[in-house]
Amino acid sequence: MRPRPLPDAGGWAERPGLLQRMGLGVALTLGVGLAAVGVTGFLAISAAFPPDGQGWSEPGFTAAGGLSPDEVDVAEPRADSGEERYGDDPLGDNPLYRVGELGEVTCTAPELDESDPASMEEFAHSIADCLDAAWADYFEEAGLEFSSPNRVYWHAPGHSPCGPFPSEGTAAFYCGANEGLYVGVEDIVEASAGNDEPEAYTFLLSHEYGHHVQGQSGMLAELHSARARAGEDSEDELTRRNELQANCLGGVFLGASGDSLGHGRSEQQNILDDVERRSDSGGAHTHGSQENGILWTLHGMDRLNPASCNTWAADEPLVR
Repeated sequence: MRPRPLPDAGGWAERPGLLQRMGLGVALTLGVGLAAVGVTGFLAISAAFPPDGQGWSEPGFTAAGGLSPDEVDVAEPRADSGEERYGDDPLGDNPLYRVGELGEVTCTAPELDESDPASMEEFAHSIADCLDAAWADYFEEAGLEFSSPNRVYWHAPGHSPCGPFPSEGTAAFYCGANEGLYVGVEDIVEASAGNDEPEAYTFLLSHEYGHHVQGQSGMLAELHSARARAGEDSEDELTRRNELQANCLGGVFLGASGDSLGHGRSEQQNILDDVERRSDSGGAHTHGSQENGILWTLHGMDRLNPASCNTWAADEPLVR
């Protein structure tokens, strides 16, 4: 499934990215955040790794506050209200939570040369193609409309409806205002310290795509409403819940596509290293701790089910 083409006049570039290579700027931002909701019941999440020791988890890992993955609680989806397209509770009782596992995803990706912008862009498009196909099928099962995000892969500074790009600390982002998936083709390599492991960039793309999943399912709209109602002290927590859910949704895709992309134990560890790199450090508290970033990513990889990614109903220690 290809994204809708966008007019050149707006600074947009479409595949294969010729306009960006000519120096046309395009934009970036991060459209995130949702509201925490009350729960009517709780379902314990089981440990993030299978009993036989295989899978994505790291033995001995515990979440912030000493909680293990099997002590994570999330809200149990309620019966369909049928009142609106997304129900009356887009975060806690979303139709996307009722379909089950994403299912096996068959992907192909070209060899990656992180020092070659053309190779990086080709790789990003191939992963986005796979994300499009996987999530479009899932939304169809959920009875929800779906359109692929507009891909904006920039090679030069530009401006999006969400603001200018690149900005400090941001090499990729999702802009809900135009459903844009923004990726700095060279900037993501610089932000990843020249990482030559393709799975790290697969995680980055699947995380940002997770925000598009949130937008298409009505969650981002609910987030913006929650932010408008919330006090200043609650804004960072809302953002963390949103970001950690995107980690989990990205993990769902990684778990479903890992076999076809050749993700073994070393590749899985590289992904977790990248999750840690992109978690909160220093004074920022908007993306979640390294422990919780890893926990939610692992949980998505293990469960393969968006219903397991309901960070909006999780206890506060799990979204710090």
